[in-house]
Amino acid sequence: MLGEEQLKTIGATLYHIDRGGDITYHGPGQLVCYPILNLEEFGLGLKEYVHLLEEAVIRVCASYGVVAGRLEKATGVWLEGDTSRARKICAIGVRSSHYVTMHGLALNVNTDLRYFSYIHPCGFIDKGVTSLQQELGRSIDMAEVKERLGRELLAALLSK
Repeated sequence: MLGEEQLKTIGATLYHIDRGGDITYHGPGQLVCYPILNLEEFGLGLKEYVHLLEEAVIRVCASYGVVAGRLEKATGVWLEGDTSRARKICAIGVRSSHYVTMHGLALNVNTDLRYFSYIHPCGFIDKGVTSLQQELGRSIDMAEVKERLGRELLAALLSK
């Protein structure tokens, strides 16, 4: 991990927060979604909620022709998760207090993936990261991804 001075040289700042998961990166080109919900109102536990977030992102990826899924004992959304080429496309870190959620997900859309080389994303040293842009070889319309993710999250919540 880089020290404070080294972080400044690359234009990054370190923030310590209290949520599930390990170190991650948030920056331009990511779709960061932090829904604030009362899980009791939807009849959801925290694990079910995380599963719901993962499923919504998996469906968004599929809508672009990108096959994504879960990796056992590794929260988030992965490509080729059960291979040596496993790479994370979406980090998820959630906390709740009195059943009210905080934090959420970060989907790499048009993200500069070089920043991940300065950390061990989500604590993994043997897995990579990717983005929709990286997988598809073109820039992706962020407004379109936002709309698709919003639609998938709403549908998932309303089905509960």
